[in-house]
Amino acid sequence: MATTKNLCAQIPIDLHERVSEERERLGQTTSEYIANLIQDYYNMMKNQKGGFQMTEKGRTMAFQIPEELFQRIKRHLERETLRTGKKLTQRDFVLNLITQALDESDAENTAEQNAPTETPVAPRVADETVPIDTDTPNEDNAV
Repeated sequence: MATTKNLCAQIPIDLHERVSEERERLGQTTSEYIANLIQDYYNMMKNQKGGFQMTEKGRTMAFQIPEELFQRIKRHLERETLRTGKKLTQRDFVLNLITQALDESDAENTAEQNAPTETPVAPRVADETVPIDTDTPNEDNAV
């Protein structure tokens, strides 16, 4: 575990209540919750300075999902954060899923376009065709 140091700050009561409610909803300690908030903030600042800027180059995609799915995602993010030691955000998780799905789709599309196309087979025509309402071509051999 990383070496830690205490950080104290006086905040308004309404903000404290809001933080406490969200922290409890996520099932985190105050230290975990505040550390995640600060880390998210610095990640956001780094992204804005380092290239991706939401206001200039990004587009917002918003949609609602069922509560059960939301909770499953939150549990997954928490497990991945514990497993890797690095906070996995909802944004990163969803962007990774979308990118992976699009990459797979692009690969399938490229494979389909590069696949050799088969030469269409012409319908087979009999060597000799005889109209139905005529006699056999060689009447001498007819039985």
